[in-house]
Amino acid sequence: MKYGLLTYWESKEKYNVGDYVQSLAARQFLPQVNKFMNRERLGSYKEDEIKLIMNGWFTHNHSNWVPVESIDPLFISFHLNSTAAPFMLNEKGLAYLKKQAPIGCRDKHTVKILKEKGVEAYFSGCLTLTLDNYKVEDSERGDDIYIVDPFYNYPTKEKVFLTAKHFVKSILNGNVFKLGKIKSQLEKVVDEELLQTAKYVTQVKPKGKDTDEEKFAYAEDCLKKYAKAKLVITSRIHCALPCLAMGTPVIFLNGFNTFVDTCRFDGISELFNRIDVTDNGAFTNNFSLKSKITKDTMVTNLGLHHDIAETLKEKCQNFIKE
Repeated sequence: MKYGLLTYWESKEKYNVGDYVQSLAARQFLPQVNKFMNRERLGSYKEDEIKLIMNGWFTHNHSNWVPVESIDPLFISFHLNSTAAPFMLNEKGLAYLKKQAPIGCRDKHTVKILKEKGVEAYFSGCLTLTLDNYKVEDSERGDDIYIVDPFYNYPTKEKVFLTAKHFVKSILNGNVFKLGKIKSQLEKVVDEELLQTAKYVTQVKPKGKDTDEEKFAYAEDCLKKYAKAKLVITSRIHCALPCLAMGTPVIFLNGFNTFVDTCRFDGISELFNRIDVTDNGAFTNNFSLKSKITKDTMVTNLGLHHDIAETLKEKCQNFIKE
């Protein structure tokens, strides 16, 4: 039997390292990787039968959905975004998903969408919760505190001035007047000393510069850094979830308020120590943080992910054994 591993199209400007973190989670269960398989081209695969763990965000290329019959899939940690659902859940798409059911879903919103369409589905959680294979001994953990893409959904100069069209749109929706919001919001929750001494990592990289092998290597390097960290502060779920798996203390900065974003977090966000920003700009948290985060802030992960992770491992191991 051959085994495939998901890779991903780049957007017009960048690619998301979190996608490759999700594929690293799948890779650990495979005896070998015979072929990289692009998520957006599964409907045009023309080679021998191949097993494929189908975890992650689906899909941008609606015209190439559904996967061909020669792909033997395990639908686990599957996320169907609200932007893609109207296109993917047509007659052909529903017939395919019903054939592959039950569908393990990364979030409870996906479960709800599929069940409403008559597809058997259940909440599986995210496969990145199984990345405890990167966990290190406590003696290897250092004093580094990482800040990873905080409040990345807020406007930035790069986003606003990307093209003339982006600039005009930013004026119309008011984003051009919100430049600097990331910095100002971060200063409200992290003290100045830590902002100066923390190490900064991004899980978004420019398009057209890295091979798939290099993308996997960068994702793995990120995980190895987080594994040894004293604390990680992030707005990336595919940074925060692996941190839970690796036992690294993590604080999730939740400034998301659009349905496209919040639907991704249903069933996931309660696993984290969180700082939530309300629509009116107020800050709350679920772990009794009394003041700003400092270099001495101590948090203990909630530990709610362990049963989810063990079930995910069992599902993937059984799929490979079949």
